[in-house]
Amino acid sequence: MNTLPSGLYLVSTPIGNARDITLRALDVLKEAEMLIAEDTRTLKRLLTIHAISRPLGDIMSYHDFSKPKRFESIMRSLEAGKSMALVSEAGTPLVSDPGFKLVKGAIEKEINIIPVPGPSAMLAALTVSGIEPDRFVYLGFLPQARGARKKVLEEYRFVQATLIVFESPNRLESSLADMQDVLGKERMASICREMTKRFEEVKRGSLGDLKKHFMQEKVKGEMVIVIERDRTGKPEMDITDLLSQALRNKSVKDAVSEISGMFNLPRKEVYSLALKLSANRENK
Repeated sequence: MNTLPSGLYLVSTPIGNARDITLRALDVLKEAEMLIAEDTRTLKRLLTIHAISRPLGDIMSYHDFSKPKRFESIMRSLEAGKSMALVSEAGTPLVSDPGFKLVKGAIEKEINIIPVPGPSAMLAALTVSGIEPDRFVYLGFLPQARGARKKVLEEYRFVQATLIVFESPNRLESSLADMQDVLGKERMASICREMTKRFEEVKRGSLGDLKKHFMQEKVKGEMVIVIERDRTGKPEMDITDLLSQALRNKSVKDAVSEISGMFNLPRKEVYSLALKLSANRENK
């Protein structure tokens, strides 16, 4: 008899090594009434490895190209009191995968959401990078177009936090070139490839040195790039620009919290600047 309480379970799954899964995650995968997967083939392999037998009808897909009726079907099942487990292709659900829409929908319908924590490529890379982990910003996959990619890097160029980026092998060289141009070739970074897999590799060095290295080497597998924070100091004009942008769609309180935290600045100073910017905008 199923004893798992109803709700949407966010189950973290291995990013490479199949043994990197928690006992609780295995329990949920056994007991949940329905399993929702970004890639059902990957989930079925994982279930087979851990000797979990589930009828095919208990597993459904949900990804970026799923039709609205699939979303509606999941919401109806959750509202009916079913226990449903969501897994991404690998790692923690919602980190660069489509599960966020389901979580938002569940929140709107006041459905219980239960995290089942575990593997994360982002955190695994951060811990082995040798770069300060106390404050970090996750940028996900950078845009494919060079102009858009450089614009994102410019936006975070002076942020007082470690930057974390996902990248694919076919874009690695061009992304490193843009990172070197925007962030500076001396900025230290770590490229973590094939995390927890047989050919796991961690390459550390300056962006300039890493670019030279990977120009001469063909690589496979998705990578996590960890980049140290800016050491030159943020120009005042850039802080003003970013605070102005934040004030366009955020309250003064939220904009001040974001910018002061981003650059490790005293809230009182940022708040004073925000009031001046707001007053100038109102007088225009």
